[in-house]
Amino acid sequence: MKISSKGRYAVAAMMDLALNENKGPITIADISEKQNISLSYLEQIFADLRKGGLVRGTRGPGGGYRLARHPENISVAEIIDVLNEKRPRLSTEDERYEPYQLWARLSHRMHDFLAEISLQECLQNGGLPGDVGFSADAEQKRAA
Repeated sequence: MKISSKGRYAVAAMMDLALNENKGPITIADISEKQNISLSYLEQIFADLRKGGLVRGTRGPGGGYRLARHPENISVAEIIDVLNEKRPRLSTEDERYEPYQLWARLSHRMHDFLAEISLQECLQNGGLPGDVGFSADAEQKRAA
């Protein structure tokens, strides 16, 4: 699983939509300003998110974007998957290469892990679930 900057920005934008879903549609310009992401780059990201069925757009005054489903029904992996370009399939000879197998297994585990984390959980826990070791307490202990 490849987590590109595009994927990270998409997750941040989706979290922004989820945080503000009770305010109605949110414009890409608002997200761009709050998240400090290029407007043109966000437009590309939202085109992919819309094609992937994760957001709905509303045109006209008062328009913008909303989540297409409830945050608890959207996983982090799903957001990233929508943005990842399809890569050419490696040959079976490449797949027998030991380092490839290691990275392929790791990639699958990362995907499975992120598939279990909903957008709602990210909002409730300030990012990834606390049991992963990314909590503020864990950060303070590492810094000490």
